[in-house]
Amino acid sequence: MKFAEIDLFGVYVAPISLLMVAAWLVTIALRRVAGRFDLLRYVWHPALLVFAVYIIVLSSMMLSAPSASTPQRFSSVLMIL
Repeated sequence: MKFAEIDLFGVYVAPISLLMVAAWLVTIALRRVAGRFDLLRYVWHPALLVFAVYIIVLSSMMLSAPSASTPQRFSSVLMIL
């Protein structure tokens, strides 16, 4: 999987940093929903659960992010056929 740097207001940042911020925002929303329904009181260690949810959200976003090399692989396979 190949990611290219993203130009953000003239500063090049790694795509993982933007995915981390997006996953953090999703985790905050999920934590507020869990807090609204008082679900975190049933968990032994709420901070550990929130961290695990963050890791799950981040890895899901990383796996679903489009790769820059995906179209090239398919085009080379089609050229062989």
